[in-house]
Amino acid sequence: MSDIPGFRADLARSARLLRAFRTEQGDPSGYYTVLARDTISQLSQYTYLNSQVVADVGGGPGFFVRELRAAGARAFCVDTDLGELAGQGQPEPGSTLGSALHLPLGTGLVDVCFSSNVLEHVGDWPAMLTEMVRVTRPGGIVFAAFTNWLSPWGGHETSPWHYLGGEWAAKRYTRKHGQPPKNRYGESLYPVSVTEVLRWVKSAENAVLVDAVPRYLPDWSRTLLRIPGLREFATWNLLVVLQRVVTGIPEATGRPGQAPGQSRPTLPSGHRAAAGPARSQ
Repeated sequence: MSDIPGFRADLARSARLLRAFRTEQGDPSGYYTVLARDTISQLSQYTYLNSQVVADVGGGPGFFVRELRAAGARAFCVDTDLGELAGQGQPEPGSTLGSALHLPLGTGLVDVCFSSNVLEHVGDWPAMLTEMVRVTRPGGIVFAAFTNWLSPWGGHETSPWHYLGGEWAAKRYTRKHGQPPKNRYGESLYPVSVTEVLRWVKSAENAVLVDAVPRYLPDWSRTLLRIPGLREFATWNLLVVLQRVVTGIPEATGRPGQAPGQSRPTLPSGHRAAAGPARSQ
């Protein structure tokens, strides 16, 4: 098992990620390697990864899968686009073609179902989250992060003009660059709000909310999630973590990170099992 460095959501980390983000266009491989390493360290707060079966939904060229394997996980990618899977050459071993809305995986097959910045690219994000919960075993973890529409990067390469409308921003991008954006509003990019996702995860069937946090921001930014309106603009990217619960037990015990009728999960020292500000809507 690889020794994952302790995760700290501090200002220095946020600055480091911002510097990396600025290199995305010129050095996408370097940027996504930095992001994947940080994200897997963040994931390790919530569960052990050694020998765990992890599905990366929409992981494309495999940056996250490689980091997951380096952490000792048995990871594989599910993506609907063969071109994305082969984005860095040969697809990672074990990669599977399949839709995030109908995952080609058995119920309760994986220990962890993981997704980074895919939710906003599917037309039915509740269906995707439902599928992620379904394929996760009872006691397992669902880890999903997405860019919310009203964040400064909500329109992706058309930002910040998406604030004037997704269609208008796409047309402006096409006029300026002579080709349409890769992430086209209404086709491969959809508006997803922080409020809607928080409401869904708090009432999800067969899962309890473990944590919700602005993914890239310092830990103290959790308070943003308590402020309707402001959270839609300031969160930038929302991470939600759920734990799959035993089917047939309708309610959670009220203890974050614990499935009904189960003992509280034993996490590595310093790992998180509390939802904090995620309780607000």
